Amino acid sequence: MHSAVFLIEFGAIILGLGLLGRFAARFSFSPIPLYLLAGLAFGNGGLLPLGASEEFVAIGAEIGVILLLLMLGLEYTASDLVSNLKTQYPAGLVDFTLNALPGAVAALLLGWGPVAAVVLAGVTWISSSGVIAKVLGDLGRLGNRETPVILSILVLEDLAMAVYLPIITALLAGVGLAAGSVTLAIALGVAGLVLFLALRYGRLISRFVSSDDPEKLLLVVLGLTLLVAGVAQQLQVSAAVGAFLVGIALSGEVAEGAHTLLSPLRDLFAAVFFVFFGLHTDPASIPPVILPALALAIVTALTKIATGYWAARRAGIGVKGRWRAGGTLVARGEFSIVIAGLAVSAGVQPQMGPFATAYVLVLVVIGPLTARFTEPIAAYVARRRSTPTTPAAGDGAVLEGSAPDLSKADSGDVEAGSGASGRV
Repeated sequence: MHSAVFLIEFGAIILGLGLLGRFAARFSFSPIPLYLLAGLAFGNGGLLPLGASEEFVAIGAEIGVILLLLMLGLEYTASDLVSNLKTQYPAGLVDFTLNALPGAVAALLLGWGPVAAVVLAGVTWISSSGVIAKVLGDLGRLGNRETPVILSILVLEDLAMAVYLPIITALLAGVGLAAGSVTLAIALGVAGLVLFLALRYGRLISRFVSSDDPEKLLLVVLGLTLLVAGVAQQLQVSAAVGAFLVGIALSGEVAEGAHTLLSPLRDLFAAVFFVFFGLHTDPASIPPVILPALALAIVTALTKIATGYWAARRAGIGVKGRWRAGGTLVARGEFSIVIAGLAVSAGVQPQMGPFATAYVLVLVVIGPLTARFTEPIAAYVARRRSTPTTPAAGDGAVLEGSAPDLSKADSGDVEAGSGASGRV
């Protein structure tokens, strides 16, 4: 009887997620907020709390985090990461300063303490690679000149996870300074070793994993990822970091083949993860934090726009491309929920779960809108500012539509498909 209830519950969850995903695709927006809302509906205090399938959903959620980080690692090679570190690290520092500090300050103002401040800093810092990649494709901007700048910032954020996650893992575990330093040293050592091996012996590793049989390739890559993730977690580094490093170590045809095979699994278990996060958030706990979450969302949306604008200007991109880059980076999603989920599991701050849920719900909805409308709004404001209220004939006034920055031909921008390409 218990197994029958489990199958009914879990089958209803998967079917519901599929229908929500189709609904989101029909209206061209991210399904993440719908998955979170579904978790709220089936969790404690929701409309229909789960019972028999909750433990399995928890395991599926952990696999979802591992696959999310593996797939992100597959997008980049070790040489990509090294190149981005050398050329784009100033943009990464600006990104961290402008977007992590508001989260830390908000946690301190709310009285949550220093550990929660470090966690919330990560929640507000990391953009959603998945949502942004989809937005770039939907808007036809994969060939724009600002796109490599956007991707570089995302790569730096992904790489920073290899350092950040062990830090918060140690903090959440309540270990002392010495133990935390050892954990961080192990994480950095492992990351450095994997990057070195990937640079020097990446082809050999990929050749070892490679197989013409999709079934064997899937089993080897998935088994290797789960094994490394488990070892990493045993060392108190982070299962997610271990999976990310496995993805980096694989390259070429193996990475492409694994990406194709694992994408459906990633989508399935990632959706389960978002539902699981919602399950552990009481809907009644969201209204008390909705206003501070909304205020923080507005502040960090503006700081992300400023980050993208600055990075694109540094790269020599035209004014229109700068605004597009900034607007595209606003969305938060999977990383923010992963980081908040670690804090919720550790029981650091009861309000962290509902706060992060509300925060991500706001920005995952606003993100695609800012990506689409930031540049047109900036152009409109520039035209309004450059147009005198009462122009006199012959006084040399600039007429509406002739703003020098945004309405003239912008040599730093290209149409989709005609500029530098970037990997998403």
